[in-house]
Amino acid sequence: MRPLQHFSQHFSQRALWLGLALAAPAWRVSGPAGPGIPPLTALPSARVSVDSLHEVLLVELPPTDLSASTPGEESMLSLPAYQVRIPMDLALASARVDVLDSAGHELPRTFLHHLTLTDPGRRDLFLPTQLHILAVSKETPTIEMPKLLLGLPLPRGERLLTIGMLTNPTRTAYHGVRIRATLGYRRLGFFPILQAYPWGMDAMFPLGHPPDGTKGFDLAPGRTVRSWESSPAVPGYLLGIGGHMHDYGASLELADATTGEVLWHAVPVRDSVGHVLSMPIAWFCGWHGVGVHILPTHRYRITATYENPTGHVLPDGGMGAVGGLFVPDRGARWPVVDTTNAVYQQDLHDVVVSVGSSQAMSMGAGGMRPPPSASTSR
Repeated sequence: MRPLQHFSQHFSQRALWLGLALAAPAWRVSGPAGPGIPPLTALPSARVSVDSLHEVLLVELPPTDLSASTPGEESMLSLPAYQVRIPMDLALASARVDVLDSAGHELPRTFLHHLTLTDPGRRDLFLPTQLHILAVSKETPTIEMPKLLLGLPLPRGERLLTIGMLTNPTRTAYHGVRIRATLGYRRLGFFPILQAYPWGMDAMFPLGHPPDGTKGFDLAPGRTVRSWESSPAVPGYLLGIGGHMHDYGASLELADATTGEVLWHAVPVRDSVGHVLSMPIAWFCGWHGVGVHILPTHRYRITATYENPTGHVLPDGGMGAVGGLFVPDRGARWPVVDTTNAVYQQDLHDVVVSVGSSQAMSMGAGGMRPPPSASTSR
C-alpha cells in the first residue's frame, strides 16, 4: 500500500514518528545493569513537572554552558544520561522539544542536535535492545496526535532514560542553556483506542561504531551508500514514517528486502549548499485500509545515500535513520525484553556510559571531535 502524502494535513505535518507512539504495558527490567553500567537508579534525574490543567508533562535537563563556535569549528556539547520517572499512569500523545536560554527564552532550533528518550524495560521492534521511544532533532516538527486515538501508555513509576546534545552555531557563548521536552498526555483509561509501538531502524544498527556506539559514518567525496536490514519481532502494520539525515543527504529509503518492494523513498529538503532543512514524512493510508503489513519472515532494509561535494572525507559526517508508528497484529504477543542479551547490554552501556557522558566537542572539516582544551565534565 502506497503512502498518501496528503491523507491528512494535520497528521502529515505533525507526525514524524521517530518514535512517540502507543505501547503495551511495560515489562520491568530485572537483574544487574551489566559490566561497567551503573545502576539506573543511580543516574541523575531530569526535572519532571505536571501541568494537569493543560495535560502537559514537562521534562527539563539541568542547565549547562555552551562555548562559542569559531570559524570552521561548530561548538557542540554531549549531555550526560538522565533518568525520567513517570509520575502517574498516562498515555503520551504529543511531544515538542525546545532549547532555552538562562532567561527561559527559546533559542533557534539549530541549537538542538538531538534528544532521545528510551525505555530499558521494553525491547525494540527490529533489535533486542531497549525500546527507543523518541528521537528529536532540529528538523523534527512538533509531534501531535489525537489523544483519543493514539498515545504511549506509561505506568506510574516507569523509569525512562534521556540523553541530548546541544550545538552552538554562533560565535557567542551561552550560560545556563537547557533542553525542555513538553509531552502532552491523557490519563490512562478506555482511551486511546489504538495500542502500538514506536519503531526505528538505523543504517549503523545494531550497535554503531565502537567503543561508544555512535551512528555516524564517514562520507567520502562523491556518493556514499549505507544500509542495514533486519526482521521485526512480531507481525503488524507500519502506519507512519519519517527520517533523519545529515548535510549532503541525497535520499533515505525503506524497502522489503525479501520482495524488493520500496515502501518509502524520501529526498530531504536542502538549501543551496546541501544543508538538510527537513525530511518528508508520510502516513501509509489507502481507501481500503491503513498501514503497510510487515512480517517476521521478511527482511526489511534501510538505505541512506549521500552526495559529498566538498572533495574531501567528512569523518562521521553521515547518518541515516527511519522510524514511525507500528501496530501489532491482533493477538500478536510482544517478546519480553532479555536484559542479559549481549546486544542489549552493549546498547545500554553505549547510552549510559559512552554517549551519555558530558563532553564538549567541535564539528569542522575534520568531523566531530573533542577540542584539545575540552573538559569532559561540567
